[in-house]
Amino acid sequence: MSRTGKKPVAPVNGVTVAINGRTVSAKGPKGELSLPLMDIVNVEQGSDGIVVTPANDTREARAAWGTTRALIQNMVTGVSNGFEKRLAIQGVGYRAAMQGKDVKLSLGFSHEVVYPAPEGITLAVPAPTEIVVTGIDKQQVGQVAAEIRGWRPPEPYKGKGVRYANETVYRKEGKKK
Repeated sequence: MSRTGKKPVAPVNGVTVAINGRTVSAKGPKGELSLPLMDIVNVEQGSDGIVVTPANDTREARAAWGTTRALIQNMVTGVSNGFEKRLAIQGVGYRAAMQGKDVKLSLGFSHEVVYPAPEGITLAVPAPTEIVVTGIDKQQVGQVAAEIRGWRPPEPYKGKGVRYANETVYRKEGKKK
């Protein structure tokens, strides 16, 4: 069984982590994030960083222990470095373009799809077949990338669609005569 929760969240230069009651907040050069804590975990400022402990010895508390530690680590990483997801577009005529802060997608529909950039997320199109999603909240960056990919997921026969840059699409053979 993994014991991710046992490791303390190491301090990072330029990031201040504050514990206010049942809320942990991290402030860094890229922005500020906060996390409300569950009642089944305790968080303390230790000498070697933020230490998360389960409040009792139940299965839920042990599960939330590692999850809370990972969420705090992601907050610290997000406000110091940020997160990025890259999407690749494959298919004849499939492309993306910036329209202000939004992304305009041509994905084979009768209309173009305009995806508005949510608050805290930066969308960029360095090439017509590439989209870069950046932000400080790891969950939000992943959700935005999944929503853009959801418009046209890659299909298994020709591989056309929107995929993550490092995603492997398993191809099927197709009909035989």
